[in-house]
Amino acid sequence: MEEKWMKEALKEAKKAYKKFEIPVGAVIVKENKIIARAHNLKETKKTALAHAEILAIQKANKKLENWRLLDCDIYITLEPCQMCLGAIASSRIKNMYIGTLDPKSNEKKEEKILRYKEQYGINAKIGLMQEECEYILKDFFKNLRKNGG
Repeated sequence: MEEKWMKEALKEAKKAYKKFEIPVGAVIVKENKIIARAHNLKETKKTALAHAEILAIQKANKKLENWRLLDCDIYITLEPCQMCLGAIASSRIKNMYIGTLDPKSNEKKEEKILRYKEQYGINAKIGLMQEECEYILKDFFKNLRKNGG
């Protein structure tokens, strides 16, 4: 089932790619149903806050009419930044599934899993559909460099 939801997050990442946005997608699942989905829209919306995770959390809050996303899981194609990690923790999401890690990070996968649990109270699984999640990012940045971006 986890792979099914990450495939949905990848669909969102592909939407971002087509809009010339960094291709990151997120879905939030509750009781085996997607309640929110989003992709990066920083360039489109002209705001640093339009990360896939933040937008998905806002949609889930609206759908559930609650800021607490208890019993929800989030699937993200790329490891969340500090802002998004704080929002995930603040919204009380307990399980986070990450496709791939930020290649600039020096921290090992096991260290991150432990830190997410100890500092944020979030259970994390890293590397779900990792090849696919890495590929879309690498392809995006390769094309961006090729086109002078």
